[in-house]
Amino acid sequence: MQFLYNIFISLLISGMKIGTLFNYKLKKGLAGRRQSCKIVHEKFSLKDKVIWMHAASLGEYEQGLPVLEKLKEKFPEHKILITFFSPSGYDHVIKKNTIADAVCYLPFDLKRWIVEFMSHFNADIFITVKYEFWYNLLNELKKRDVKIYVVSALFRETQVFFKAYGSWFVKQLDQNVDWIFHQTKHSSALAKEIGLKKSSTAGDTRYDRVRQLRERDNFVEFIDGFKQSKKTVVFGSSWESEERLAEIIASKNRDVKIIIAPHDLKRVEHLKKLFPNATLYSQITSTSDMVILNPQVLIIDCIGLLSKLYSYADIAVVGGGFHSKGLHNILEAATFGIPVFFGDHYEKNPEADELIAANGGKSFEDEFFAAPYILQILNDEHLLRKMGDHAEKFINSQPNATDHVVQRILADQGIL
Repeated sequence: MQFLYNIFISLLISGMKIGTLFNYKLKKGLAGRRQSCKIVHEKFSLKDKVIWMHAASLGEYEQGLPVLEKLKEKFPEHKILITFFSPSGYDHVIKKNTIADAVCYLPFDLKRWIVEFMSHFNADIFITVKYEFWYNLLNELKKRDVKIYVVSALFRETQVFFKAYGSWFVKQLDQNVDWIFHQTKHSSALAKEIGLKKSSTAGDTRYDRVRQLRERDNFVEFIDGFKQSKKTVVFGSSWESEERLAEIIASKNRDVKIIIAPHDLKRVEHLKKLFPNATLYSQITSTSDMVILNPQVLIIDCIGLLSKLYSYADIAVVGGGFHSKGLHNILEAATFGIPVFFGDHYEKNPEADELIAANGGKSFEDEFFAAPYILQILNDEHLLRKMGDHAEKFINSQPNATDHVVQRILADQGIL
């Protein structure tokens, strides 16, 4: 099976190389990987002890960040490495001030590339988030006596571990990973079913992260001038369906303010055509200009503002749940005590069912079912506040998963 796995990785690399002819993100990720060894060579020495967190993309990074920050507090002399598989995570984080000493792409999971990459530093603790498992990497880490942890793991019956040929993959985790921290009891039970006993239910570290977001300074310049004390709906990480929903709401309620932060900035041109009278955030020069223009729709044509924009919202519509795009982070919105609405394709997001059960959110089959409800709740102050209160209580009721994870890691390090 090891042989077949390596063939699969080689085919994956070949496929991505072909894909670079048609996909800019693939091209960017491939080019970025050529710099990974150089980056760690420049940032670390073999004398450094390194805490290394790997995340597939931005969502997983946000999920693992509370643990990484807490570990840095406990091990201030350790240096921090963050690696990504996807350009969408790397591009976002590399532009921000982070606790990381180095941020780069993870080399493809061929043994010779992993060995070369790891030859430039000494990892002490390795964290991978959710379900990002690369088996040559795990093997090399274990050979070097690195402590390996999976944070916010989410096992599902459809994963390779539960297939007829999955025993090799289960064995890799059992032999190499020191502990798996699960988001849910169901995930933990599935792991035990296949013989992975080194695990526990910690909860989802994203709840810890979004509680942090709520406590920071969430001021965004010019938004008060745009909002002008009117009801505001924020469409976060929008795709076509959410943007059509925004169009319906804007036409049916001329008094509501709408902020659209598209999932991909390439959608800005489409949004300008859909909302010809909208204002682009990048074009605002002063609050007075915003008051004079008084647009109904504001298009966010830059990245990094969405989680703060939710603090200005009365309602959030989170993208990706319609037509199986993949539901984006609903917890970033719910933490601000506002109702959260989304499409009903969210099989990989158990928190969506939980938020709905707590009466803090609601899903819809499509944008045409969602529109009447959102228009109704905009005119029902009691229901609006009630759902918002439920959303905030739901976030506050979740366990502190970060503490559970960190306490276990500290015990393994002989500190507790």
